[in-house]
Amino acid sequence: MKERVVEPHLFIILGATGDLTRRKLLPALFHLRTYGELEKQNTLIVGAALPELSEEAFRLWSYEGLSGSGTRATTDLRQWCQDHVYYHTLREGRLADYEALAKFIARLEMTRNLPQNRIFYLALPPTIVPTTLELLDQTGLLKSHGWVRVVFEKPFGHDFHSARALNMRLHRYLEESQIYRIDHYLGKETVQNLLAFRFANPIFESLWNRDTVESVEITVAEDLGVEHRGAYYHEAGALRDMVQNHLTQLLTVVGMEVPTSFEAAEIQAEKLKVLRSISPIRTQDVVFGQYTAWAVPGQRILGYLEERGVPPDSRTETYVALKLEIHNWRWRGVPFYLRTGKRLPRKITQVAVTFRPAPIQVFRSLEPGSLTSNRLLIMLQPSEGFSLCFSVKTPGRSFKFTDRALRFDYGQAFGGELPEAYETLLRDVMIGDQTLFVTADFTETAWRLYDPLFVVPREVHLYTAGSWGPKEADALVEQDGQSWQLGW
Repeated sequence: MKERVVEPHLFIILGATGDLTRRKLLPALFHLRTYGELEKQNTLIVGAALPELSEEAFRLWSYEGLSGSGTRATTDLRQWCQDHVYYHTLREGRLADYEALAKFIARLEMTRNLPQNRIFYLALPPTIVPTTLELLDQTGLLKSHGWVRVVFEKPFGHDFHSARALNMRLHRYLEESQIYRIDHYLGKETVQNLLAFRFANPIFESLWNRDTVESVEITVAEDLGVEHRGAYYHEAGALRDMVQNHLTQLLTVVGMEVPTSFEAAEIQAEKLKVLRSISPIRTQDVVFGQYTAWAVPGQRILGYLEERGVPPDSRTETYVALKLEIHNWRWRGVPFYLRTGKRLPRKITQVAVTFRPAPIQVFRSLEPGSLTSNRLLIMLQPSEGFSLCFSVKTPGRSFKFTDRALRFDYGQAFGGELPEAYETLLRDVMIGDQTLFVTADFTETAWRLYDPLFVVPREVHLYTAGSWGPKEADALVEQDGQSWQLGW
């Protein structure tokens, strides 16, 4: 694995006055700068958006956002904004406005002696992305003597046909090697280390198959409701918003075969093989839920139908649990359970791998269930690390067992805070590494897998906010003799 370096470039954010820029992109870029990833004058940030702002006003806005974001660095924030942050008003966002942006970029590259290396981050609503690409192409901004890379935020379409149409539109202006579809879950340190955990430690990789694994669970639980996104969520729902992208990405990382090398194309190819090996999802293997109000003395949490922007008769799901089967030699017969939901008891993202019990129980005198299966828990949030659970004999003359765990926490092991997902992903864009990004084939195949679930009649089960979802989700795993696992 050859270490790549960041080359001088312009990092151009379209839609730069939005919440994403202030909360995620600017802090990530600033941290990369202070870590020494971006040498002095190596990269400049250009914000571009419709609002009429002076450059100084945008720098002040950026500074205030960085000051309130809990940045970990001690470098002077105001000076960094003054030296590295620029702004250009797009006014009405028409062709003439983008021609003015092209002149602004060319002038900045010339005066700062920068090569024509450009990253365009489209922090924009999906509906205006195609038009924006056309304007960038018409003004020549997607062609240069250096390299051009374009970053897209999800959602990548809302079904298979829209995803395919969007990809065809993108490929009209860009090569696939220039396209970076970002999924911030893949930037988490634990997801990357899961690859290292599997492929650098033969003790685990040799157990990573149907002979020793009984089940795999992937949970992405959120303790918040839809908040201010009620109108969007009514159209999207948990299946589109979380399962089709985040959980499916984690599923393919867990289930993929060993790649021939640790190159982006090889890893992406193996992940795509997993996706194409998943059997059609049966409707009886899917549970939809929707949270209702929860009241305790002095506090009342709104139900989904009471949230702002949500129609009172909405049948949109805020919870999904489903069972998948990967139809290949490695995983045939091993159930993969996915679940996600809003207004659950706590925020947690984890992968739980449950291993098969011993074929013969030598401790016949034990009560049924007193020996539990070995489990590997891979935690992505709120902390990041691994936990291997096993049974040990409790002290004393009689044979009694209890569960204990060997734990590894990245924060404790290496000290300090881990890089944020956007820091990792933005650096990968800068060095041209697509390993942690989503390909066109992947997006279309994922949509094709879940599309049938959007058109069949569905029953949406109610669950109380603050619970772990509808009881029907428990029955989904219990019918296979399993139970949902929770991390430490």
